[in-house]
Amino acid sequence: MIPNKIVIGAGILLLAAAVAAPSPQTTSSPAPGQTREGLSMKSALLGRNVDYAIYLPPDYATSARRYPVVYLLHGYTDDESAWVQWGEIQAAADQAITDRRIPPMIIVMPDGGVTWYVNDAAGKEPFEDMFFKEFIPHIDATYRTRPDKSFRGIAGLSMGGWGTLTYLLRHPDVFESGAAFSAAMWTEADIASTPADRYDKMFAALFGPRNAEGAVPLGLFKKLNPLSLAVSLPDESLKMVRIYLDCGDDDFLIEANMAFHAVLLKRKIPHEFRVRDGSHTWSYWRTGIADGLAFIGQGFRR
Repeated sequence: MIPNKIVIGAGILLLAAAVAAPSPQTTSSPAPGQTREGLSMKSALLGRNVDYAIYLPPDYATSARRYPVVYLLHGYTDDESAWVQWGEIQAAADQAITDRRIPPMIIVMPDGGVTWYVNDAAGKEPFEDMFFKEFIPHIDATYRTRPDKSFRGIAGLSMGGWGTLTYLLRHPDVFESGAAFSAAMWTEADIASTPADRYDKMFAALFGPRNAEGAVPLGLFKKLNPLSLAVSLPDESLKMVRIYLDCGDDDFLIEANMAFHAVLLKRKIPHEFRVRDGSHTWSYWRTGIADGLAFIGQGFRR
């Protein structure tokens, strides 16, 4: 027969262990937002429709409030569906809003084709003009955004990282902050030494054709290239926006991103720079987008 005092003692020990044991970690199921695809805006400047997708936060349909907005740009040869399909942006935004890492926000994903989000050299595809003169006003008129700089951000990957930084630096009065992932950018020496066939295919329409001697024109490139702008713009202009950079340590674009970081560091321009394990892949961008949105979202809070 087991003495009562031993049984009682064992019960106390079990109870104490149960109280001391940490409770299992629980993650709240995110409230679903809504992603709409197949949308378009008729552009007079481009003479065609501009397709886009949009993410609306969980309480958009049941509230009358206005929301901050982030423009999320895709990479080269992708379209407005890329961040929805491969970036899984709704899952990332839903969870981040539920966890209160970001405030509820609208996320707009335009189709930039292979325009690099800028006006072409010949003026036949003025995408940058369209974006600021037509697209942003269309979004502000169609959805309940907060239509001012303090509540407007931008982010993007690769070509969209170029677009993010170019827009931030060329239009600091429009955006509060931006997050560039694996931003495609080059030094002036890099672009000047680009093989002729590659330059003609990717950049001639943007920056102008090579001259009779085969040299690359650098005038327009310097006006658009984020790395060149980081060097040439005055301090007060650079400090008008908040900048977040993220590039994988195995990404072929890491050197240019490090160079951009080094320029800002030398000029004492506040910014955030992240280097994580990874390369130029969707698995890298999917795992980083919530942090980028959280950085942008900090500016939307008071």
